[in-house]
Amino acid sequence: MTTDPLANIEVSPQQVKQRRDRGEKFLFVDVREPWEYDTIRIEGSKLIPMREIPANLAALESAEDVILFCHHGVRSLDAAAWLRSQGVEGARSMTGGIDRWSTEIDPLVPRY
Repeated sequence: MTTDPLANIEVSPQQVKQRRDRGEKFLFVDVREPWEYDTIRIEGSKLIPMREIPANLAALESAEDVILFCHHGVRSLDAAAWLRSQGVEGARSMTGGIDRWSTEIDPLVPRY
């Protein structure tokens, strides 16, 4: 039986918040562009623009869990799928990105 490499690739903002509230350790990666990160960011996230993900593969491989996000969740889903194809099994994408985080978790994070 073959396991789907994309199973459970998405995680909701609520799940991310719960993990943070419990103090769980994971690498929280913002794959947006620097101008987007400079405009608004989620505290505790690390900027690695999507185009730089391959160059940072070694650092991402060393993290047990990696949760990626972008503006709406499309770029981060692509990045998580690519990372999984490279053997980073703990890579996941936060559905809805920072936009959904703003509406569901922290309204102090402005939408753009």
